[in-house]
Amino acid sequence: MISQTETSSNAIDNPNTLDGLTELATLVAAAQDALTDDMVTRLSSVFSEGITLLDRLVRNEGIVHLLRELDRPENQHFLISLSNAITAASQDLATAPPAKGGLVGLCKLGCNPGTQEGLRMVSLICAHLSDSMRELHRRGG
Repeated sequence: MISQTETSSNAIDNPNTLDGLTELATLVAAAQDALTDDMVTRLSSVFSEGITLLDRLVRNEGIVHLLRELDRPENQHFLISLSNAITAASQDLATAPPAKGGLVGLCKLGCNPGTQEGLRMVSLICAHLSDSMRELHRRGG
């Protein structure tokens, strides 16, 4: 005995049979019945907006360059580390008592190796960003 799934699969694989055509027609009719006019309107609107957004993205030279750079393994590792750090920082901040403030607290924070590494990373990113922007403007970009 052939199950309904096997029959549907056979009908899709070989639509030349009368049974296959009947099953495909039933499938299309069921899909039409399931979709209301409002759903079709929303889906077509979403599809249209998605195509427009995709068109804008692929025409944007900066986005395309960014996507190429993000595809590099070292940048993927950086993004994974960044997302892990954001999660850990969020959890640490939620469980830590509020900062008391003041100059002493700031000095203690500045003595933390993690703070120094974080400031170093931000400093390096900003330095490379400045160099890149100067180069782009020098070339007329």
